[in-house]
This record gives sequence, structure tokens and C-alpha cells, in this order.
Amino acid sequence: MSFENKLDRPLLPETPRAILGEPIRETVILEGRDYFITRPDQSDKLLDDPTVRSNFALDEYMPYWADLWPGARMLGKSLLKEKSWPPGLKALEVGCGLGLPGIVALSLGMRVIFSDYDATALHFAAENARDNGFENFETLQMDWRFPPPDLKVPLLLASDLIYEMRNVGPLLQLIKKVLAPGGECLLTDQDRLPMNHFRESLANEGLSFTMQLVRAGEPGGRRSKGTLYRIKLP
Repeated sequence: MSFENKLDRPLLPETPRAILGEPIRETVILEGRDYFITRPDQSDKLLDDPTVRSNFALDEYMPYWADLWPGARMLGKSLLKEKSWPPGLKALEVGCGLGLPGIVALSLGMRVIFSDYDATALHFAAENARDNGFENFETLQMDWRFPPPDLKVPLLLASDLIYEMRNVGPLLQLIKKVLAPGGECLLTDQDRLPMNHFRESLANEGLSFTMQLVRAGEPGGRRSKGTLYRIKLP
């Protein structure tokens, strides 16, 4: 599969923290467990910032990391529903944003690398991990179109990343480059418009996958449904 990058080098932005407003700390309940997530309270105002507008003009970059998306809850629940994970399993969360799935993975005894384009997202993910009592993690600022050549992991975590058609190709190439032999990618999506293209592209790339209906939401609040993809190399 071919895809077109607008840039020939990584885009590694840093959303100015001064525009984020006062942080909000909330409790996320997944499968009876409490996780603490702090997020900006003015994510809707980020698009007014000149730095953000400049990055959008350069590569259509949007600071989606500042919201807690339903796909992150879905992926966290899916991780918790597994019967067991090997102790110390190394997991890479791609486009981690606020870091909820990676924090769930930490609570299950894994070693986690939080990765995101945006340095400020990594700051929030790291602080959230520490707020939940974890230190066994790394952070990696990474444009997923340009992963480090030596990066290999047995578990790849991704949530709510298929929001634009142009993301499909680079994401599949990342899976093929980063996933170790015998590894698995767990990806959740809210069944956005590119989903059919994504499924066709998985098959065209020779990646084996299964699909499972998943739901998640806030207690007493809005609930969302989507799909959990389990993707493996041939």
C-alpha cells in the first residue's frame, strides 16, 4: 500500500501549556477499578493558538490528545478483561494522549512506552502514570510515520487513531515495522467513517485480524460502542 506524507521529516509539536487552562482531575472507573486522569479543561480553545494553527497549516496536525476519548476507555476495559498478561510484558501505546490504556497496562504489570507526536501530551501521560502510582514507564516523542528503526515491541496499543482516511496507511506501516514476531496490536475505534477502508487495507497488507464489539462510557453518562481489532503479523 502506498500513502503520501505531507512532510519528509517527523512533525514533533509541543502544545503551549500556558493555553491549556486549569487542569481537571477525574476518576475513570473501568471494570471496577479506579484510575485518575488529569486533562486540560480548555481543549476546545487550543485551535485559537498560533502555534497550533501553524502546525495545522504545516501538516493538518490537531491536538486531539487533550481529550479523553471513548476508544481509550474501550481499550482499557479490553485489557482488563484478559485473563492474564505475561509479567513485565513490554507495551507501546501509540498516540497515547492522556495515557489511560498505558496506565491500565501498567496496573497489569506491564512495562509501558507512552508515545505521541506532542511533547505536552507525553507530559500529561507521564504525570497521570505517576498519579496512579507507577514509575515503570518510558516516554517517546514519535511521529508514527517515522518510528525509530530499532523499536520492536510484543504489544502495540492504539485507540481512536482512525479518525481520518490519511491515517490508515501510516498506521498499518507502523504496525508492520514495530510489532515483534508473534506480537499483537490491540486497536479500538468508534467505527468512524474510515473503518471499511481500514479493514480492507489490513487484508491487503496481509495482516491477520479479528474484530469484537466493545462498549465503554462514564458511569451514569454517555456510552459509546466500537470495535476492538486484534492484529497480528503474518
